[in-house]
Amino acid sequence: MDHLHKPKLRNISVQRTIYQNEPVFILQDGLKLTEAAIILPQALGPVAMLCDGRHTVSDIERSLKSRYGLQMSQSVLENLLEQFDQALLLEGETYNKAKLSAIETYRSAPHRQPALAGGSYPAQAGALRQMLKKYVDKAGPVVAAAADSRAIISPHIDYHRGGPVYAKVWTSAAEAVRQAELIIVIGTDHNGSYGTITLTPQNYASPLGVLPTATDLVDHLAGVIGPDRAFSDELHHRGEHSIELDIVWLQYLREGNPCPILPILTGSFRHFMLDEADIAEDATIKAFVAALREIIASRRTLIVASGDLAHMGPAFDGPPIDSAGYEKMKTDDQALMNNLGLGSAGAFFNFMKAGQFERNVCGLSPFYFTLSALQQTKGQTISYDLCPADHNNTSFVSVCGLVWE
Repeated sequence: MDHLHKPKLRNISVQRTIYQNEPVFILQDGLKLTEAAIILPQALGPVAMLCDGRHTVSDIERSLKSRYGLQMSQSVLENLLEQFDQALLLEGETYNKAKLSAIETYRSAPHRQPALAGGSYPAQAGALRQMLKKYVDKAGPVVAAAADSRAIISPHIDYHRGGPVYAKVWTSAAEAVRQAELIIVIGTDHNGSYGTITLTPQNYASPLGVLPTATDLVDHLAGVIGPDRAFSDELHHRGEHSIELDIVWLQYLREGNPCPILPILTGSFRHFMLDEADIAEDATIKAFVAALREIIASRRTLIVASGDLAHMGPAFDGPPIDSAGYEKMKTDDQALMNNLGLGSAGAFFNFMKAGQFERNVCGLSPFYFTLSALQQTKGQTISYDLCPADHNNTSFVSVCGLVWE
């Protein structure tokens, strides 16, 4: 296969772990188009690093020996790369065929199948409602936000850890949720690359029913940003949890009265944070924001910005969080929430560039797009928590619920 001549690794899922008393990397297709995974000894990590589309197999073999002191014959290397290819880790024909087949299956289905039902939450409607009600009851009374509130921040962490935060913010915004004529859900694309904006005309479903996607608005936005940019990563919607975990709550609150949604996945802003590109000069983003403003001006709209806050500690390739680090994390989170409450996209963007980006705030792009669409607003934090992210209590994810007026 030609693509194995100069193999190029895709944007894949990489996990560090111990397997048979040996440190290894678990390499897997992030879109889960296959269940296959490669268990790669960490000593062989350079093999994956050198799969950048510029090195031939012979180049990789020589570099392994000269730069890393690794002896690997070309035949063994070719066999390993073939395994990479079959596991859909490499760009090329094998992956493209699998992706095309998956897209055809996804688009031909009556709706997007809930990816987390039966795992992160019950697959039966009654059991799911009962679970959500328990979170609401446990949360207790909350201050009701105005019925004309225009946007909320909701987490997308699992319900087991984030349930109380979900319950408080969604209960607070319940009347705005019920009265909305359109709900735009902007979620983090955890597989998205720099600056991606990904749409889908597919309806979203959960055990509580099917939410119709506003396909006319999908078509309009696709015309604004271009169909290639809008749909090239459409398959990311299939397994992405950020939108799914929030539409369950809006269905629960609307009690069988579905309204149209506009599901949008947004990718990394890393290139903007590192000054590799200027967001103010990105014509597509400017056109996208302008189109969002037109949409929300045309009907009663609620925007749900689906994003968590900081991800800190060894689980996220950082140093362990001790008691002092825990308190600093809370202090930094409070500063972040205060900034979000100011309601300024520009102030938020600059705040993130001035030191917050290193805290791995995965809601960065959904928060920015929401604030940009709203223009002038003010927000109030409704709920907040720090959730453990490893068994040693040295890694944490912070989450919040916030309502913008």
